[in-house]
Amino acid sequence: MSSKKEEALAHIKEAEKYLKTSFFKWKPDLDSAADEYNKAATCYKTVRAHAECRDCLAKAANCHEQNGSLFAAAKCYEQGVLMSKELADLPTVITLCERAAKLFQQHGSPESAAQCLEKSAKILETSRPADAVPLYQRATDVVMLEDRPRTAANYTSKTSRLMVRLGRYDEAVVSVRREMGYQQELEDAAQLGRLTVVLVLLHLARDDVVAARKAFDEWGNYCEAEEVGTLSQLLEGYEEEDPELARRALGSSFIKHMDIDYAKLAASLKLPEVTANPQEKSPTAEAQSTDALAANFQQSVSVSQGATGAAADVVQHDDEDDEYAGGLC
Repeated sequence: MSSKKEEALAHIKEAEKYLKTSFFKWKPDLDSAADEYNKAATCYKTVRAHAECRDCLAKAANCHEQNGSLFAAAKCYEQGVLMSKELADLPTVITLCERAAKLFQQHGSPESAAQCLEKSAKILETSRPADAVPLYQRATDVVMLEDRPRTAANYTSKTSRLMVRLGRYDEAVVSVRREMGYQQELEDAAQLGRLTVVLVLLHLARDDVVAARKAFDEWGNYCEAEEVGTLSQLLEGYEEEDPELARRALGSSFIKHMDIDYAKLAASLKLPEVTANPQEKSPTAEAQSTDALAANFQQSVSVSQGATGAAADVVQHDDEDDEYAGGLC
C-alpha cells in the first residue's frame, strides 16, 4: 500500500472520531470531520484512486450539508463530478451535478450553479447528448434569474445544436426561437440573420415549406444580402418543386461554413421532387393508345367488309330465283 493511501486511511479514521458522540460530547464535530474527509480525498486523487476519492468527497459534502455549509457541500459534489468523469460513470455525473447546482442556488450563487451545469453538460455532449440538453436548459433558466440574456443565448445555442444532432427538429425550432428572443434583447442583427437561416432549414427538415416561408417573411429583414438571396432561391426551389434550384442554394458558401451541426442538417435535406401531372400521358402510353385505336379500326373495317360480302350473295341468289320465277318458257 502506498504512503498516500495510508495517509488517506489515517484521515478517514480521524474523521470518524470527530463524528462519534459520547457522554461528554453530545454533538459530532462536523466541520472537522469534513476537513479530514477532504484531506483523504486529496490523497486518493494524488494516486488516481478516483472511486475512493469520490466516496470521501461525498462524505465531506454530507458533513457540510448537516453543518449548514451549503456552498462547501456544493463544491465537494462538483469535484465528485470530475471523479465520475474519470471513472466514466456518466449517470453519477448527472446526479452529482444536479445536487451541486441545487445547493449553489440555495446558497445564493446562481452563477456557480450555471457553471457547474455547463461543465457537466460538456462532459455528456459527445456520448450522451440527450442527457446534456436538460442541463443546458436548466443553466439557461438559472442565468435568466439574474437577467443575463447573453449567457442565456449561449446556453440556448448549445441546446439547439444538440437537438438538431438528435433529430428533434420540432424542439429545435422552439429552442432557436427562444435564442432569437435573447438576441433581440441584445440587438444583435447579424446573429438574428444567421438564426433565420437555421430556422428555415429546420422547417424544411420538418417538410413544412409553408412554415419556412413564414419564418423568412417574419425574420428575413435581419438577413444580409447574401442570406436573403440564398434563402429566396432555396424557398423558390421547394415551392416550385425545382430540385436543381434548391441544390444550388444549399451549396452556397455561407451555408457550408455554418456550425457543423447546421451544415450537416443542410446537407441532409431531402430535395423537392417534381410531381407528375396525371392528365399528361407519357409517350409510351400514347403509343399504346394509338396502336389500340388502329387495331379497333382494322377490326371494324373487316367486320364491315364481311357484312357487305354477305349482302351481295343474298342479292345474287334473289336474282337467280327471279329468273326462273315465270317457268322455263
